[in-house]
Amino acid sequence: MVAVIWCIFQLYIGFFGVLAPMEQRPVHVAFALILTYLTKPISKKLDPEKLYIDQIVAVLLSVVFAVYMYTHAMELSLNIGMYTQFEVILAAIVLILVIEACRRLTGVGLIAIGIVFLIYAYVGPYMPNAIRHPGASLTKIFTFSALTTESIFGTCIDCCVTFIFLFVLYAKLLEKTGGGQVFIDVACSLVGHVRGGPAKVAVVASGLFGSISGSAVANVVGTGTFTIPLMKKIGYKAEFAGAVEAVASSGGQFMPPIMGASAFLIAEIVGIPYWTVAACAAVPAILYYLAVFFVVDFEAGKTGLTGMNKAELPRTRDVLKKGWPSLVSPVVLIVLLAGLQWSPAKAAVWSIAVAFVICMIHKDTRMNLHQIIDTLREGAVGALETTVACAAVGIVVGSITLTGLALKLSSLLITASGGNLVILMVLTMIACVIMGMGLPTVACYVVLASMVAPALIKMDVVPIAAHLFIFYFGIISAITPPVALASMVGAGIAKADFVKTSLNALKLGLAAFILPFMFVMNPALILQGNVLEVLQCIFTAIIGILSMSITLQGFFLEKTPIWQRVIFGVAAITLIIPETITDIIGLAIFIVAVLLQVATRKKKKAALA
Repeated sequence: MVAVIWCIFQLYIGFFGVLAPMEQRPVHVAFALILTYLTKPISKKLDPEKLYIDQIVAVLLSVVFAVYMYTHAMELSLNIGMYTQFEVILAAIVLILVIEACRRLTGVGLIAIGIVFLIYAYVGPYMPNAIRHPGASLTKIFTFSALTTESIFGTCIDCCVTFIFLFVLYAKLLEKTGGGQVFIDVACSLVGHVRGGPAKVAVVASGLFGSISGSAVANVVGTGTFTIPLMKKIGYKAEFAGAVEAVASSGGQFMPPIMGASAFLIAEIVGIPYWTVAACAAVPAILYYLAVFFVVDFEAGKTGLTGMNKAELPRTRDVLKKGWPSLVSPVVLIVLLAGLQWSPAKAAVWSIAVAFVICMIHKDTRMNLHQIIDTLREGAVGALETTVACAAVGIVVGSITLTGLALKLSSLLITASGGNLVILMVLTMIACVIMGMGLPTVACYVVLASMVAPALIKMDVVPIAAHLFIFYFGIISAITPPVALASMVGAGIAKADFVKTSLNALKLGLAAFILPFMFVMNPALILQGNVLEVLQCIFTAIIGILSMSITLQGFFLEKTPIWQRVIFGVAAITLIIPETITDIIGLAIFIVAVLLQVATRKKKKAALA
């Protein structure tokens, strides 16, 4: 019931948008806390079906703080710094509730970071000179964190309230009405019959479904249960099949239109329209999937794997004829966001409405009352982790704001890199991957947007490129050992060894690792430039990724000997450098390498003849 009421509240906010920030944000967080404490006992060893005294107390305290902050929103907004003793105690309670809820949902990684930053805010005067600050009292830390719009109830939660929750709900509704299966069937009809077909189905279907779901793990589960057994059936090793799905699913978070709702968060932080973020991310997202597509194709060619029987596959026309209802609302969403440039909240509400009306009209997707309630419940539960993580990240962001740490860290990173942009990007990449291992993607992005992005921007990196860079590598952490959550789920479905699956996923994704470096050094790849520059950059990027994929897989037209792989590798590296002369050199080297492959193939055919 709490989940259903939460959904109704969010739909109301999305449609009318009438509440003040300090009214709607605390209520939103309270719903998330109540649902978390009702469903998650203090220990995983306890029975989740029972309610324990600590859960009841936490739920009551969540209700108390929500009611108080809603009824005193105006006073709290106007009387900043002039709080009563009750409000200071309430702030401390809110802080504890958020930290503990985050622990129950996401583990200790994020809360450990939050607590470190809270301690840093308190012990500032005793820190080394490079990161020293005057320090803040406990009262100041509590009230700044929980009674202002700078921390827990800051930008992250505002994004959750206004659109992230709605897009999670929309993705769940689309999934429940068969949208995910339609994407899989479309992918099967398009590429299922070609060399290594099931792996390419995984790439295409995960890109389509992931653009809506925006969750790597949900994407692996949603498409992997179909594609992984198919890959194994035609001869792919289990660990490779799980890795393909993990890599393909992770990229969905970078694929417009929804991008796990992170596009809207990036737009909010950078201060640009949503459609600009989506447009900038589109080409790198497509290139990511192209890189994975090349790798799985070369693997299939190297191991002699064929596609599925074309006669057994659905026809695209038949799939679209039957599944068109599931595709209406995504089209409406894109038109509303990119075409009419509606606000994300309004576009999400109307897309949900369209999806609901269409599914009720069409007899194959019609839902009864129980199914509707179940969809609302799953949508709310699906938004729990993101909401609570964003609240916890708010603690980190608030501490950074309170102490002025962001400027200090930017200076330290630039100093450590010696003013070299490439070294700074490598350091940033490492930070993103490490942070992303223990944090949800949204949380990872927000923390690094505050701490690391300013350093890149100071080095004259285009702001949107800097933010997409850290967001991209936060996503890549889902396939990067030792955590690699997407690989872990893929290995589970494939019944494969997790370590081998994770290492295969890392190998598959290596070609995609170069993309962020390319669009930072040449922003034309994210559509920052004239048409000729953009087209040249896209063309050379495709050839560069193709060359890197050949280098990694050791196959193109034929198996490539080491010396040919080296030539392709040199071509790839040369094409990464954003200069016309290096592009020309890289293309020349690539052509030479291809001609060598053609010659090798002709010799083999002649020998066999």
